[in-house]
Amino acid sequence: MRQTLADAILTTAADAILLADPDGIIRFWNPGAARIFGFSTEEAVGRPLDIIIPENLRARHNDGYAETMRTGETRYGSGDILAVPALTKDGRRISVEFTIVLLHGDGGQVSGIAAILRDVTDRFQELRTLRRRLAELSSAGPKTVPG
Repeated sequence: MRQTLADAILTTAADAILLADPDGIIRFWNPGAARIFGFSTEEAVGRPLDIIIPENLRARHNDGYAETMRTGETRYGSGDILAVPALTKDGRRISVEFTIVLLHGDGGQVSGIAAILRDVTDRFQELRTLRRRLAELSSAGPKTVPG
């Protein structure tokens, strides 16, 4: 039953589920990842995570990833939800929230990272619009009513 559940989640989840090895190479890419990012499983598996990371963030990501693989520790592995920009196949920048789980081999060494990602671009844009509107209203000051 457990394996059936795992298979169902991995193959049908609307969220992106991916696995990357210690070198940051994608080894698993579910249909949700294909839907969100636009890369088919065949296009994504075997390629670096860089395909979904904006260029200006790649060096920082790669440094942090290498450090996590070296030490087996991450400040983001405790169920924290991270929010970052990501790239789609057609070059669009989207906003994603995600959680990660470190994977360990038989000897306890880190063997990769699994991530579950959700596209929150629409919600992010709505919040940005609301914040902008609130700032405009605040800067306009109070309105006086003739009396």
